[in-house]
Amino acid sequence: MSDGTPVATRPAPSLRIRMLRHVMVPLVLTWLAGTVATLGVASHFTEQAFDRALLDDAYSIASHVQMQPDREVELQLTPSELMAALFDQAEAVHFAVLRPDGSLLAGKPLPPTPLPAVDPGFRYSNIVYQGLPVRAVTLRHMVDGQPYHVVMAHTTYVRAALVQRMLVFGALPLLLLLALLAFWLWRGIERDLAPLARLQDALADRDANDLTPVTITPSTREIEQVGQAVNALFQRLGHSVRAQREFAGNVAHELRTPLARIRALADYGQTNPDATVSQQQLQQIATSAERAGRLVSQLLDLAVADEAEVVLQKERISLTHLVGQAVLRHLDKADARGVDLGARGLDGRLDDVVVWADTALIEGILDNLIDNAMRYGGRTITVELSADLGARTCVLAVVDDGPGIAEPLRRDLMQRWSQGREGELLGQGSGLGLYIVTRYAGLLGSELLLESADDGRGLRASLVLQQA
Repeated sequence: MSDGTPVATRPAPSLRIRMLRHVMVPLVLTWLAGTVATLGVASHFTEQAFDRALLDDAYSIASHVQMQPDREVELQLTPSELMAALFDQAEAVHFAVLRPDGSLLAGKPLPPTPLPAVDPGFRYSNIVYQGLPVRAVTLRHMVDGQPYHVVMAHTTYVRAALVQRMLVFGALPLLLLLALLAFWLWRGIERDLAPLARLQDALADRDANDLTPVTITPSTREIEQVGQAVNALFQRLGHSVRAQREFAGNVAHELRTPLARIRALADYGQTNPDATVSQQQLQQIATSAERAGRLVSQLLDLAVADEAEVVLQKERISLTHLVGQAVLRHLDKADARGVDLGARGLDGRLDDVVVWADTALIEGILDNLIDNAMRYGGRTITVELSADLGARTCVLAVVDDGPGIAEPLRRDLMQRWSQGREGELLGQGSGLGLYIVTRYAGLLGSELLLESADDGRGLRASLVLQQA
């Protein structure tokens, strides 16, 4: 059962140590395998050389085992000749000449050794003589048709010493080279990771409000990519922080006026006992609350635009469906205001008009354009959808029969907080509608176009989208 004490976690392994281990462990294993293989091959050929010398000694002794005139087989070597033949400064040499029945003809009695086959006529074996390991060869020697056997045996001091020297002089230099290689790799890894350590120090000491890009020291491509990813994250965070601050400032600034008006109207209505005046005040309060609600909605749309600029994810969407939903969504409000709201181009041949876009952005464009048209346009509003199959484009437009916008003012009205004279007189807008549509269109790779309607009266607000 936990008592609230944080569980201690093992520290993560060092990247330097892991990189060194990933390199050195295969090298050490390769060194071990190579050393074992080299020693094995060297030991094999060394054994062959010693065994050949041992066999030559056996042939030398066998060449003097001859048949005498009296039909007796003897070893024709004097003691001095025998001593010269068996002389060795480092090894003890023993021999025995055995008759066909196995009895000793000359030499010393040695432990039994396996007899060789007819071909090749000799056989090596390892035996123990006088408590010492010796290497022996048994040579078949035919004398007058009878098989005699010459057994030569050497101690193995020189062989063992030679293998030890090969191990020392062959493996130790390679081991020293491995140590030098490990030191060189450690210094190289430390040098290559130094920019990463500097990046870590720069991030650790940085103030939480400092989102300026960090300095990236030219080094390896991977570390530069990490630095670029960090700077890209700082850029997105900075954009998000600025958007949040701007949103909060806009809300605080723009809501102050309608909320103060609502409070003043409510206070006046409470102090005036006339029901007619109270009804008028309530109507004005409802109008101001509606304006405040629209302002909040538009400010939220701006926040969506700022967020979409960072993490916009497009998908395949049907404009036909979205246009139909938008018309239905505003139909009741249009009827209440006496506006004829309709759509054109939603027949069956346009069912396949599909674009890569964001649903929230398309809905925001339609809502703002239709709402602007109902506020400042005439009595007829048409949402048009047309497609150019050859160019793989489609045009989304909202057309009204109102007074329109003079051409010199159209660009200005796409700026934030910009209102035309009609909007200022009505006191209903905030100057954000067309600016939001402009931002949304830019995020979708398009542009808002404000033109006169076909008959020269009214306004046509449109944008061109690429079909999916």
